[in-house]
Amino acid sequence: MEISVSETEKKGVKPEDSKLGFGQFFTDHMFSMDYSVEKGWYDARIEPYSKIALFPAAMVFHYGQAIFEGLKAYKTPKGEIQLFRARDNFARFNRSAKGMCMPEIDVDFVMQALKKLISVEKEWVPSSDGTSLYIRPTMIATDSFLGVRASNTYRFFIILSPVAAYYAEGFKPLKIWVAKDYVRAVRGGVGEFKTAGNYAASLTAGTQAIDAGYAQVLWLDGVDRKYIEEVGAMNIFFLIGDELVTPELSGSILPGITRYSAIRLAQKWGIKVTERKISIDELIETGKKGELKEVFGSGTAAVVSPVKEISYGDNVIEIGDGNPGDLTMKLYAALTDIQYGKKEDTENWIEPI
Repeated sequence: MEISVSETEKKGVKPEDSKLGFGQFFTDHMFSMDYSVEKGWYDARIEPYSKIALFPAAMVFHYGQAIFEGLKAYKTPKGEIQLFRARDNFARFNRSAKGMCMPEIDVDFVMQALKKLISVEKEWVPSSDGTSLYIRPTMIATDSFLGVRASNTYRFFIILSPVAAYYAEGFKPLKIWVAKDYVRAVRGGVGEFKTAGNYAASLTAGTQAIDAGYAQVLWLDGVDRKYIEEVGAMNIFFLIGDELVTPELSGSILPGITRYSAIRLAQKWGIKVTERKISIDELIETGKKGELKEVFGSGTAAVVSPVKEISYGDNVIEIGDGNPGDLTMKLYAALTDIQYGKKEDTENWIEPI
């Protein structure tokens, strides 16, 4: 399948790096292609960033078939542009597609399309320290039909957004709030897929957490309501003594690409990493005993986010002295050095544009 290119007649004004936020600005072009049961994927195109016309009965609005990914392109000190573990993101995208009864994409072809899109939009990749080009691949169901079944037609698209450094004001630890009255997902459901409904399910608790002065929600499992799963936009890690513990992938936790990367590096450094169930009661007990040395989240947006406090009902767990721990800092530095081409990529995670 060939990729056609239609350039916009009116290019947008690129914001200065100092004025970037997250998800506020979008580049001039996007990649799109369509799917039908009869044709498969067809009409691959790079076109001007614009509105998508859908009928009010489009199934994405009514039955929630919508999946997406989040990854980034980085500019190196030499001015080159590179991707970090992009193929892993698209492999996870296909896993989400299969889980949501949607058609899979050809990873090699979509990588080709992404590289071509970024080449067209290379001037939009910011170069200031910590900035990057955020990449959002998305698939939605487009059948105009009211009835509970999988759609027969879909739209896949990729949009690009230059984003600021996540820690523009310094590497500040977060306070997170454990949800007692809400759950995000259950085993056997769609919690392990990156689908829009999972994020809709988190909004009420997330708003309550922010109103209470916390940055994000730490979710417990939906069955026993006691085992830690993940934070709103991140996987979570606990350094207990000399052991790094993260919740096991039980079917309701998103398998994070940054999570895999952090585990790999920690193991390479000789740190014992354990993926297992960890209850909120165990976490409170380790905190009381002084065994909980560090807590951090991992995700595309922030890479690594240090945590200084966890609140669960009347229990407040304070971690360390409130500053980022040594392991947290080391992981953040190692991952960002690879992403921005400051250090050698010994793991074969980088793909140049």
